[in-house]
Amino acid sequence: MTKTELFLELAKPNEKGESRWVLVSEFKGKYVGLVFGNGASWARESSTLAKKYKIKFDKSKTAGNSIDAVCLTGFNLKLQFNHGIRADIREKLKKENCVMLGINGHSENTKIEIDHKNGRKNDPRVSNVKTQKIDDFQPLCKAANDIKRQVCKNCRATNKRWNAKNIKGNPYPFYEGDETWDEKIGCRGCYQYDPVEYRKESAKKISAEAADYISKKLFGESK
Repeated sequence: MTKTELFLELAKPNEKGESRWVLVSEFKGKYVGLVFGNGASWARESSTLAKKYKIKFDKSKTAGNSIDAVCLTGFNLKLQFNHGIRADIREKLKKENCVMLGINGHSENTKIEIDHKNGRKNDPRVSNVKTQKIDDFQPLCKAANDIKRQVCKNCRATNKRWNAKNIKGNPYPFYEGDETWDEKIGCRGCYQYDPVEYRKESAKKISAEAADYISKKLFGESK
């Protein structure tokens, strides 16, 4: 049985898609595979379960931010974004190193996952495997992908983009746009969206600023 099937067997949703609260302490024996890792795994926003049901988490029973219980509150009637990635794109990118951490390992957190650059997943062209482009995706190790997922979730909730200067040594907050998410450029310009492009554009900007500084030092301000 899949993890989704195991949870549904435990939760027993009714004809409206509503279930009881299932405590994580019940994830044992036959159901031990449901124990959460990072990112809520089988119950996260992009999961098979979330595509069919609306999921609610309870984090109030124990200290910290861990999930204590899960329930289903009805069927998810929203038009779903297709998370599928075309096989040729997946095969090529999974051989590359993580664009954030430069690794491609075998442990859980270092294995490569193919990430949708656009964390909002609202582009119908990218939802269609026939019209996807390799530049719509990037290789991230699981650790980096889990972090990016949380950053994108916060951006969707606040419309405030993540500042690249949170990483010491990054020279600019964004390579295009500013802190406020703008529908005209979407996610473009955010370090999380494309760290490779961020580095390229930062290098160009630094070069231009250095050339301008040297020119002014040598020849003075133009009149």
